[in-house]
Amino acid sequence: MTALPDWTRPPRAEGWFAEDLDRLPEAPRHTELIDGALVFVMSPQRSWNGRVVTALTTTLMTQAPEGFEVEREMTIRLDDRNRPEPGLLLTTLPYDPDRTFYPPDAVRLVVEVVSPESAHRDRTVKLRKYAEAGIPHYWCIEDESGSPVVHVYELDEPTRAYAPAGIFRGSLRRPVPFEIHLDLDKLTPPRSG
Repeated sequence: MTALPDWTRPPRAEGWFAEDLDRLPEAPRHTELIDGALVFVMSPQRSWNGRVVTALTTTLMTQAPEGFEVEREMTIRLDDRNRPEPGLLLTTLPYDPDRTFYPPDAVRLVVEVVSPESAHRDRTVKLRKYAEAGIPHYWCIEDESGSPVVHVYELDEPTRAYAPAGIFRGSLRRPVPFEIHLDLDKLTPPRSG
């Protein structure tokens, strides 16, 4: 077994903090901070996940009204010890080329595209953390025999928990956070063979 590089050791006994991510140029590109621990996405990304994120990003960009920005693979600073990186988010902050994260109060929708290595975090940990941070909408996209299935959640303000708002196959129509119409079958090409 090889020794871990020095940069992987937390800078203090309490572990990592959100601002530490901006000081780790050696870290893999998709490094998240969950409960003060660095989470490295080391497994190769499946083509299916990348296609879904790309197609959804471009589709939402064409539908987003003035005042909304679509970002992919940017972290959200939920608190001092949590900075997850969703596949995609909708924000009300204007574009800033030097931005490295978004505050949760400026995020209106978070989309996670589930992969085998992220399934537990996306379905449970992030679901709870995004809700506790007050993000109004959360979509969790699953691969169902090659077709995207979107599990949609809306924030219940009094409990700061998400309530299921539907499971969508084939097409998705939502009135929030703005009027969204998606042909889910067009997010990925059909499987060959």
